[in-house]
Amino acid sequence: MQPIIIVLIILVVLVFIALIKTIQVIPQASAAIVERFGRYTRTLNAGLNIVVPFIDSIRNRIDLREQVVPFPPQPVITQDNLVVNIDTVIYYQVTDARAATYEVASYIQAIEQLTVTTLRNIIGGMDLERTLTSREEINAALRGVLDEATGKWGIRVNRVELKAIEPPTSIQDSMEKQMRADRDKRAAILTAEGIRQSQILTAEGEKQSSILRAEGEAKAAALRAEGEAQAIRTVFESIHAGDADQKLLAYQYLQMLPKIAEGDANKLWIVPSEIGDALKGLSGAMGNFNPMAGMGGGSGSGGGNGTERREQPPID
Repeated sequence: MQPIIIVLIILVVLVFIALIKTIQVIPQASAAIVERFGRYTRTLNAGLNIVVPFIDSIRNRIDLREQVVPFPPQPVITQDNLVVNIDTVIYYQVTDARAATYEVASYIQAIEQLTVTTLRNIIGGMDLERTLTSREEINAALRGVLDEATGKWGIRVNRVELKAIEPPTSIQDSMEKQMRADRDKRAAILTAEGIRQSQILTAEGEKQSSILRAEGEAKAAALRAEGEAQAIRTVFESIHAGDADQKLLAYQYLQMLPKIAEGDANKLWIVPSEIGDALKGLSGAMGNFNPMAGMGGGSGSGGGNGTERREQPPID
């Protein structure tokens, strides 16, 4: 009985192994290459798949998702004979699992070597300054060459990025000094421009202030002169409206003359024509006024010459 039990156990184990090899579960975004007696048969897609046990075998399982591969820095010589180290990053995706398995031995290594040679060809036609400022151009040219070359391998290169471009240390020092000099130059220019603009604005403000001040003083002087002239005219009109005699007119004119002379803006005096007659009348009145008039030598009886003495009242 024991040999039979052992045989049954072996059969059960073989059946279990056969079931395991028959049922193949492929994860999402993956593919598997099936070979029968060493020859490609088919590609298993994601999901549950049935294969013939002990006859079909899984050659390779390939991830169909987009992959990111960074490559180490590569020394590249520019057109002006300077060595720069360039780091690259490749974004690729397997589109044909069969081609990626049978068309190239190692597509990762093939992509790396193709990237290095293509990069040297592109950078070799550029000088250092253009290399540092033309990343987009280099990326586009490199991606075009890689995508065309890897198409037959079942690989699609989606993006190529230059992660770093490192020139020699001496060149870096020279570039830093140049950039520092350029920044200092721009700062000096901006400072000088600011000072110039400030001086222009200050002068412009002083000019406007002087103009406004002069205009204000001129208007104030004109208004002051006009007010004084109006006051003089009002006084003259009031005197003439009151029909004053020549004595009063002369006295008022003499009082107004000092006021007319006041003020720096008065360049012309207005002297009415009546002032001559008024002054003549005033001088005549002052000549006729004599406090001793009418007093003479009479008799002791108090008789006189028959004239009446009257005192002339003083002129205010």
